[in-house]
Amino acid sequence: MKKFENNNPDRTVCVFCGSRPGKNAQFVEVAEKIGKSIAQEGWNLIYGAGSSGLMGTVAKETMANGGKVIGVIPSRFPEEALPGLYYTVRTTTIQERKSVMFNCSDAVVVLPGGIGTLEEFFEVLTWKQLGWHKKPVILFNFEGYWDNIPSLIANIVSNDFAELDSAQLYSEARTLEDLISRLRDSFSSLNCSNE
Repeated sequence: MKKFENNNPDRTVCVFCGSRPGKNAQFVEVAEKIGKSIAQEGWNLIYGAGSSGLMGTVAKETMANGGKVIGVIPSRFPEEALPGLYYTVRTTTIQERKSVMFNCSDAVVVLPGGIGTLEEFFEVLTWKQLGWHKKPVILFNFEGYWDNIPSLIANIVSNDFAELDSAQLYSEARTLEDLISRLRDSFSSLNCSNE
């Protein structure tokens, strides 16, 4: 695997989201706005390198607005990588891909997506629960897409499979403005980007 070292002092946002657009056109529209906002804020984007779905939409808009986009993709899917990325990291496995994306970022944002997106969200929460990182994890609950997550976690806690503070492992944003504000606040409080 080619090693990527992020020596850029700018902040890097890891986005986990669907490789499909979903059936709600507003998801695509807000993904475009998020990509544009990431670029306008001077942040980098690191994501799964795909050209399709919400992930491709965020990346294309970030690049279209002058932002740097790092894509991380398993070697078995080379045809799916978006052309023109600032940097592409090839990994051996999906697990390695997720780890690289997370380790080269300063914050994690979870947009609407499928089972893979859920798995990525819960894995970074698990790492945080174990004390392995303190990075902000923001669940973008646009149009109530992730409404069942808080009740699921509350059920886990009420059945004593997790601590009471498990819901504090992440924050929730429902609007683009709230999401960008949370990222700004998180980045302004960071002393370094390699937690």
